[in-house]
Order: sequence, then C-alpha cells, then structure tokens
Amino acid sequence: MRMRARDLHPLCCLPVDCPGGWCADRSPSSPSPPPAPAPAAVAGLLHKWTNIGKGWRPRWFAILRGGLLAYSKIRPRAAGSPTPPPAPEDGAAPRLIGPAGYAAAAPEDRPIGLVHLKISSFRESKSDDKRFYIITPTKTLQLRTNSVKDRVAWIEALVSARSESSPNGVLLYDQNDASFSTDRLRNRMHAEGLGEEVIKDCEQIVHSEFSQYYTQMKQRCEEYLSFLGSLPQQLEVLNEQDTTHSIRPECSCSGHGKCCESSNTESSDDAGIQELDESSDEDDYNFCDTRQSFSDSAASPDLRMKHSNSSNDVQQYDHNFVESRSGKGENECLLLPPKRRTKLPEPVEKEKGVSLWSMIKDNVGKDLTRVCLPVYFNEPISSLQKCFEDLEYSHLLDRAYDYGLKGNSVMRTLCVAAFAVSGYASSDGRPCKPFNPLLGETYEADFPENGIRFFSEKVSHHPMVMACHCEGRGWKFWGESNVKSKFWGQTIQLDPVGVLTLEFDDGEIFKWSKVTTTINNLIIGRLYCHHHGTMKISGNRQHSCKLTFKQQSFLERNPRQVQGVVEDIGGTKVATLRGKWDESLYCNVTNDGVNSSAESTLLWEKHEPPTNPTRYNLSSFAITLNELTPNLKEKLPPTDSRLRPDQRHLENGEYDKANSEKLRLETRQRMARKMQDNGWKPRWFDRDTEDGAFHYTGGYWEAREQRKWDGCRDIFGELPDKKTSPVPASLGI
Repeated sequence: MRMRARDLHPLCCLPVDCPGGWCADRSPSSPSPPPAPAPAAVAGLLHKWTNIGKGWRPRWFAILRGGLLAYSKIRPRAAGSPTPPPAPEDGAAPRLIGPAGYAAAAPEDRPIGLVHLKISSFRESKSDDKRFYIITPTKTLQLRTNSVKDRVAWIEALVSARSESSPNGVLLYDQNDASFSTDRLRNRMHAEGLGEEVIKDCEQIVHSEFSQYYTQMKQRCEEYLSFLGSLPQQLEVLNEQDTTHSIRPECSCSGHGKCCESSNTESSDDAGIQELDESSDEDDYNFCDTRQSFSDSAASPDLRMKHSNSSNDVQQYDHNFVESRSGKGENECLLLPPKRRTKLPEPVEKEKGVSLWSMIKDNVGKDLTRVCLPVYFNEPISSLQKCFEDLEYSHLLDRAYDYGLKGNSVMRTLCVAAFAVSGYASSDGRPCKPFNPLLGETYEADFPENGIRFFSEKVSHHPMVMACHCEGRGWKFWGESNVKSKFWGQTIQLDPVGVLTLEFDDGEIFKWSKVTTTINNLIIGRLYCHHHGTMKISGNRQHSCKLTFKQQSFLERNPRQVQGVVEDIGGTKVATLRGKWDESLYCNVTNDGVNSSAESTLLWEKHEPPTNPTRYNLSSFAITLNELTPNLKEKLPPTDSRLRPDQRHLENGEYDKANSEKLRLETRQRMARKMQDNGWKPRWFDRDTEDGAFHYTGGYWEAREQRKWDGCRDIFGELPDKKTSPVPASLGI
C-alpha cells in the first residue's frame, strides 16, 4: 500500500487518515482497510495563528485517545439552522472546552494536522493570559483560547493526555507485527519451475535479511524512545534556567494572578523560538512539561480579589437591594428583576454579503448625505444603548463607595480608575457600528439586579451629542458623548469631546474624559480598533489618577496595555496600576513611593463571553440591552430605542424590512437639522450656560410611573403627507 508524502505526519510518519498506528496490513498478501480514527476525549474551538496576512483563524482541536492531537477547519453553521447534537461513534461524547455555543461550528471530516503529544511540550504566554504554545521537534503551534480558564483547561488536558499515552503503542509494534508470509514468493518460484531446495534457500535468505533489518529498526526505536524519555528532564533544566530570568516570581506557569509585563526585551531563548516559528513573539520561555496543578485553587489568594459585589451572570440579582428599594416586605416580589435573555433571536432571513467597494463605486458623484448604508454594517443596538454598555461593571463604583465609607480613599480612586478602563472591554472584536439615534431618541435601563437606573437622550444632531444620567448605590454618574472624527484612508480617528462626572453621596467627585479611539482596516483587512492616549481622573479631595493607554504599533508584541499611577494632593505616588483594557487590571499600593507588597491585587476582570455567541460579538450584557421584557413596552415612551423599527428588524434577522425602515427613518432624520435650527430643545436635558454641558433636568422616572409622555414626539412614525421612498437598487438591498 503506497502513501503520498503529503499524507504522512511530519513527526512520526503517521498517515493523517490513520492516527492510531499502521494502516497497511501486516501481511502483504491480504490488505485490509484502514482502521477507524480514535474517538475524541477532549475537543473545542481554538484560534490558531496562521500568518501575518490571515492572522488568527478558528480551528477545531480534538485530543484523541492514544496521545494524538488533531485539528481541522470548521464549517460555520448556516443562519437559522439548528445546532447539530454530537454523535460520537463510541457512544461517549467528548468533553468540550469553551463556550457551549462553539459546538455549533461543525469541524470538517478530514483533519489538516496531527501532533504527537508524547514528544511535544507546552508553553504559556506571560504577556497574554489567553495564549499558549505547543512545541514539537519540527514546528510550533501558537494557539489562543477564549478565556483564561479555557487555557488552563486545555493545558491540563494536554499534559494529562501526554502522560497517559504509551510510547510503545504508537511508534513500535509487537513481535507479531514483524511476521510476514513468503507464500507469494514460493508460488512464483513453483511457476518458474524451480526446485524445492532452491525455494527453501531463497526463503532462508529473505528471513535472514529481514531479521537483520528488524533488529536494526528495533535498536533505533529503542534509542529514540530513550531520547524521548530524557526530554522532560532536559526541558525542566531549561525551565529552571528561565526561572532565574523571570521578571515577576508570581508569574508562574499556572497563569493565575499575574499582571501584564511591560518589558519588551528579548531573551536568547525567545530568539531560538522565533527561528523555529515566526509566529512566536513572546518575551519569556516557560515550559509546562511536568505534571502540575492548573486548578484555580492553586492560585495565590493574595493575588485575587473577592468579587462579592460583582455579577458575572446578568440573570442574578441582589435580594438585599430589592428589599432596600421597596422598603416594604410584602411588595418585595414586585421589584424582582425579569429574567434577562442570553441570546438573540434566530435570524428569519439569510444575510446577504455587501462589499464596501461596490457601495463606493455605485454611489460615486452622489450626495453622500442621501446615501443609505445597508444594515449589514450595523449591530442591533443604538449609540444610546452603547453608552449604557459602559456601565456593565458598575459594581466597581459600588465597591468604591464602600471603600470611601471605610475611609480608604486610595482604594476608592483605584476602583474608579478600573471602572473607567472597563468601559473599553466591550469594544474588542466588534466589527459593526451601532445605529445613530434620531434627534430626540431616548433609552432607559432599569436594572435593579445591578442597583442602577440609567437614562440617555440624543440632544443635538449637528454635532451629534448624546447625554446620559445614571443613579446607583450611593453614587451618580452623568456626562455627554460627542466625537470629532478624522478620516485617514484606511483608518478613522475618533477624539471624544466631553467630560464624564461621578459623584458619591458623601460629596467626593471624580471627572475624566475618554481617550482617542482608532479604527483600522476600513477597506482591506480585518477591522479592529485600539484605544490610546492619556486619561486624567481628577478628584476634588485627596487623590487623582493618571492612566496611559499605550499606542499600538504594527510590530507591538504586547498590545492593549494600560498603565497608571494614583497620586495625592502633593504629587506623591501612592499606588500603581497595570493591565490590559480588554482583559483585566491589577494594582499595587505603595508606602512612601515603595511597593508595600510584591504581589498585585486584581481590581477588575472582563466577564466570560456568552454561551451563544453572535456574529456581532456582543457580550452577555449587550445582548440584554435591546430586549423588550414582559410588560415593558407599555411603560416606554414613544422615543425609546427599543421601539425603533429598523433596529428591531435587524435583531430579528429581517434584513429587507430593516433596510427599508432605515432608509425611511434617515429620510425623516434630514428634517432634524431644520428642527434644531428652529429652536428645538431636548425633552429631559438642559444645556448649562456656564460650561455648555447638558444636565439632566429630572422628571423622567416620575413620568414613567404615571405613563404621561407629554411633549414626546413620535419620531419613528410616518412623515405627514409623505410616502416612503423606494430603496435604491444601486445599494444592492
């Protein structure tokens, strides 16, 4: 049985079709079909680095019984199709690592690569808590998980599978495998008329030659196995050498409780890895080859902060807060929050692909103010709801309020700084833009499980300004969103204008402005954004904070870094912060400019992704923003974003209706500037004559209680005496 070179595994010459051992029959006279692949014990979706052009690509990885790791491409599930249940051949489903929704991505039948775990080592990245490497004698696989817990689970599974695999089960065969038959040779010699004595001599020669060949092969395999047996000790030596060069002793292989390293120096070990695989770009060489415990309990308790006030699940709520809000035990059940949804509705229609190049080509020479972009470039939330998404981690402000009551002003300032950084976490991997609200459009969010009530309104059309006001447990937050944009061809630079204000009930106030956001690869390549600049959080009492969002370059090895310091009135540094705006933030409190502890304290960590991921990459919190919970529609004013028809159609996957409604509303929106020039005023906000900022005038929640919406315009209805214009065919909608 002949095999092509591309069908053989580069490490051990195993065919891709036969991960379990020899595919050819031991007897040349009786060929048999290849055995079935071993069933997977552990499986899940990982992102694999391919090259600079394609970047990270999703691949389905499966640890097969016998110490093999197979990976294959995935076929995305079609819109509206049900998730296929797993159907393993041996009757036992593999253990899935990662969000359950990833099981909907069906892997292709044929794997594109196999790795023998027995001769592989594993390394965790110290600059990225979600990245790790599988290092083989010929190549290095650079992989990235969806969360830190998933990386821990994968390394545990890889180490366990490697230790359980038997080296003799894959590379060698037993004594029976060495046997062979000379029946065909004997029959051919008889056909040629040769005598029995000659035939026996020929058989003796064949047996002798094969015996020598078998002895040599067995000796070489034993030497190879001896070499493999010594690999763990050699790797441990390398690990010990690397430990002496570690920057932080607590940044152990377990990957828990470590902060982001800001050093960009390269070690000699790293240079060797880059020669082996250009995709490896880390600054430390840390092997995880021995049997270690990667459980959460192994992490140092001093490096983790108890999240007593946090809520990773939006469906959970605080009974104590409900009781304090109601004030009456018998009415407590009336204020229990509704159960929030965990996924968007299944799309009704199949989404159509739209090219931005074709959009530009079809609209050359036209008035850009009359060009309606299709809804495929939008996500099913508005910019008003996007403002409320910045308050996903409002428990940090609750914690800051508690620290202030205890007289710990430093920790209060640190929690406020963590809250200011956490608002950027939801922007990671969001390729679509939110809907631009209409003039006078509003949005409310009453989340008793988080202890907050939020309200926002679009108060100006040119320039577009949105004002918001939020009340929490012992604090108030307000501000306005106004952005100045600069277009640079492939990128757009967004410079926020406006001040965000946070006031605690004890009178302490913090003010800050957002940093610059740059959106890259608008025309060609994968769309992504990064935030950069300096954020100054000014306090009116003892402490203030300065945060630096590091500028990202093309060759940046440790992107998305945030570093900061907390200073007192005299300018003395009392605490430091470091982390990443899309992952976590750590702090160190200092005494007289010196760290009081060599260990970092976790201030904030990004929530886990939803179990039902969407193409918009919305977080679990964002999925709930446009939901119409039971009995909510009757309480909302006619200007609320949840009632906007094009946005609702997009959420339901009714793309043709969404495009038609979007064109109709944008046609109506062109009247907004005339309304603003004629002295239009916001309904719930008023501009301050001193600083020019918009402040909440009050009365919204009282009007909601009475359901009296006097003065609220029907901004989503039909224009008077004007029919809806047809959708231009040039847009391809």
